[in-house]
Amino acid sequence: MRYTTQFLLSALSAAQFPAPTVPEIAFLGRSNVGKSSLLNALVGDKAAKVSSTPGRTRAINFFALLDERQRPKKILADLPGYGYAKISKSISAEWPSFIEPYLEKRETLSLCICLVDSNIPVQPGDKQLIDWLGHAGRAFAVVATKIDRLSGNERTRNLKVLKEGLEVDEILPISAKTRVGINELWSRIESGDSEEE
Repeated sequence: MRYTTQFLLSALSAAQFPAPTVPEIAFLGRSNVGKSSLLNALVGDKAAKVSSTPGRTRAINFFALLDERQRPKKILADLPGYGYAKISKSISAEWPSFIEPYLEKRETLSLCICLVDSNIPVQPGDKQLIDWLGHAGRAFAVVATKIDRLSGNERTRNLKVLKEGLEVDEILPISAKTRVGINELWSRIESGDSEEE
């Protein structure tokens, strides 16, 4: 493990956000995309609660990644899923009003990890989110989850379809179950770089 993880807080308004001191990595995706499972695979413990009911998380949950001296080096922000609500003007009308400002204005937000399900076709909400982040000038990387459920040929075909549908040059295939792609995602998180800007 590169870091130990410490839960900081759940924010239901901008006034509750932690002080902007270190780079933040936001995780975004539809409610059933496997976001909590991926976060737990990354940090090596049960940091994020995995629910069988999509759309349970309504706050932004912040987790600090602490170095060997227990100092925060980065913060992971787990945003509510948007698949349970119809997508409207920007991302979703049901997303609380503080989520869009967080994505648009948070000065320490260095990278957005956009999760898409590798087993299903491109969803309009995923495309709209990626377009919105690009318009907002936010660095982002697209991660295709649940890749372990696909055969080799299915992986190749589905990733090609997702790249074309989302209009991105790269998608990182990942599995929280088998840990395929976890090291590559850590590299992206630590560098703070994106393939799409």
